Amino acid sequence: MMGKNVLFVLFFLSGFCGLLYQVVWTRMAFASFGIITPVLSVVISVFMLGLSLGAWAGGRWIEPLARRTRCSAIIFYALAEFIIGLGAFAVPRLFSLGEDWLLSAGQANSVRYLFLSAVTLAFSILPWCLLMGTTFPLMMAFVRERDSENSESFSYLYLANVIGAMAGTSITAVILIETLGFRHTLWVAATLNFTIAGISCRLGGQQNPGTTAVPAPARLTTAASASRRAGSTSPGLIKWILFATGFIAMAMEVVWTRAFTPVLKTQVYSFALVVFFYLGATAFGSFLYRRNLRANAIRSSAQLVTWLAVTALLPILANDPRFLKESAGTAPHPLSAFIVLLSICPLCAVLGYLTPSLVDEYAAGAPEGAGKAYAINVLGCILGPLLASYLLLPWLGERTALIMLALPFLAFYFVLWRTLPARKGWSAGFATAVVLGLAVFFSGTHEDHMRATTKNAVIRRDHVASVLVHGEALDKHLLVNGMGMTHLTPITKFMVHLPLAFHEGPPDSALIICFGMGTSYRAALSWGLQTTAVELVPSVKESFGFFHEDAARFLTNGRGRIVVDDGRRFLKRTREKFDVIVVDPPPPPAAAGSSLLYSEEFYQLAKEHLKPNGIIQAWFPGASDETLEQAVLRSVYASFPYVRRFSSLEKWGTHFLASMAPIPARTADELAARMPPEAQADLLEWSAAKDLPAYLNRVLARELPVASGLNTDTRVRISDDRPFNEYFLIRRWGILSFKTPPTSTPALPF
Repeated sequence: MMGKNVLFVLFFLSGFCGLLYQVVWTRMAFASFGIITPVLSVVISVFMLGLSLGAWAGGRWIEPLARRTRCSAIIFYALAEFIIGLGAFAVPRLFSLGEDWLLSAGQANSVRYLFLSAVTLAFSILPWCLLMGTTFPLMMAFVRERDSENSESFSYLYLANVIGAMAGTSITAVILIETLGFRHTLWVAATLNFTIAGISCRLGGQQNPGTTAVPAPARLTTAASASRRAGSTSPGLIKWILFATGFIAMAMEVVWTRAFTPVLKTQVYSFALVVFFYLGATAFGSFLYRRNLRANAIRSSAQLVTWLAVTALLPILANDPRFLKESAGTAPHPLSAFIVLLSICPLCAVLGYLTPSLVDEYAAGAPEGAGKAYAINVLGCILGPLLASYLLLPWLGERTALIMLALPFLAFYFVLWRTLPARKGWSAGFATAVVLGLAVFFSGTHEDHMRATTKNAVIRRDHVASVLVHGEALDKHLLVNGMGMTHLTPITKFMVHLPLAFHEGPPDSALIICFGMGTSYRAALSWGLQTTAVELVPSVKESFGFFHEDAARFLTNGRGRIVVDDGRRFLKRTREKFDVIVVDPPPPPAAAGSSLLYSEEFYQLAKEHLKPNGIIQAWFPGASDETLEQAVLRSVYASFPYVRRFSSLEKWGTHFLASMAPIPARTADELAARMPPEAQADLLEWSAAKDLPAYLNRVLARELPVASGLNTDTRVRISDDRPFNEYFLIRRWGILSFKTPPTSTPALPF
């Protein structure tokens, strides 16, 4: 019994490390290749590709290899875990090399870049994912060495792996990254992998050499065939169901992530919660299967498939905004978040029961059969995210995509319903018809709600996001994936006019990172500058004309250009230098990936693209956690010797101006005199004020001392390795405290 428990612990730790790697590698991939949906989809798909190929190859070759070498299969398992641990050190380096190689591949939405980035990501993480995939058949072969009659080892190991994955997701997102940073979190995983390898080697050394021989492949196949359950599903149908469940589950996970954004918001914890509930429900389903297996009361595949047809549609009904409470801030409303997360649990629980049940039935304990069946399931997991990201979401939207993905389950129901008792078959069909009818004809989406409650709502979709614009006159708003990004506000004009007016000497070039409504882009062109704007979401660029009636004039201005790319990546691949760089990160400041535009590494990169006397304007929209602004200020101040900060015109948010040269102390009259007539008109466009110096002085009078905004704890800063603004739960719970009163700080140069 002790040996069996040890195997459970080993596979728990293996699952823990696997999800830790996926969480951290995905975030590192965003930093290297851009914060775009295709990067997320490719990481998930390549991860699953490795698992699929590894499971197939491991199942195919482990027993012949064990016979040839006379080594226990667990020795090869130990070797796989050891090499996986080396990936903790290799993958970040491979990402960095790939990033440099891709700088000449064009804009982030170009076919060439999307293809080459996928190849680079695959090259970087596929070898380690292949080895992760081999762990199931390798350990199953070891179990078979010890107990040749065991036909349910896959489900036992699967349960341990899923529970470990659930723990890895939550502990990594909530504790490890915030306290240790990405690099040291990877070291934790590597240490666990090496520990697994060491324990496995010891188990292999204890194995009696005479017991390592395994039956020949033909004998395994015969045993597997003889042990199939009475009334079981045909092998061909099992493979189709395994492929479909993997495909649909992972595609739905991508769709859920976007569909639930208005409720769960854009924090890193939101995606972690989806994965946590997904894995938790899957583990519960696997536990029920193991319990029923011991009681010899396994549910039939026909019953489980009928439940899938019903439960797949529940998230559509639960995500109806008419039944959810709106959150007043950027954090999710607890009740609404719980409702939408709970809605995915029935489906995931059924999948957690069905998948190991089908693999056990197909393989009957044979590693080769289990590797093949699991590989087919994971093959679906590879294709599902790609279809969801590139076709379903851009073309159909979230609700229709979920309905389309649920239809294959309905098809399986029609194939299998005759094997069900008549009453259960008709009851399941009726329940499916009711839920499908509610999803198609009654349920509403957040987009439907916005259409019904706002004026002039227009929706555009692409492979990056769903963009909704609405409003009229000066009351216009931009939402991305249901999250409010910006509205028509003079703050976005001051982001440009303030640094340009302070600039020493006549400026002639500007870079706007985050195009938004295009207000800052118009403002820069009003100075007659050579202006470049960078926007990540293609549909945001296409919405320019909705917000500004004169957009066509600026789109045809020969001195301006709009680039669809990740702002940080654009800086890495261009040699241009600018007099002013304006950075307006998407709100809220705790949004997932936002630290890449707040970190010290980003400001160092921006500094390399400033001309002499150049100024960067970094906008901070404000937050209830005062340490966030302190962290942003520390990162700016660590990168530039000259920093000034101004509270905004509307008394929320802060303009940080930073430069390698002194920023002159000019009066409002002097700033106004430096502005061309068209720039003056642009700044006053939405203001009732006619006196430009007085209008400028409303911001100048709100200047804040830099020294008073610096936390004395120098850990309060943002770096690529420690995204202080994104990971904050431990800090908010009071386990980590950084709030220390400022001490007397030497006067800072202005």
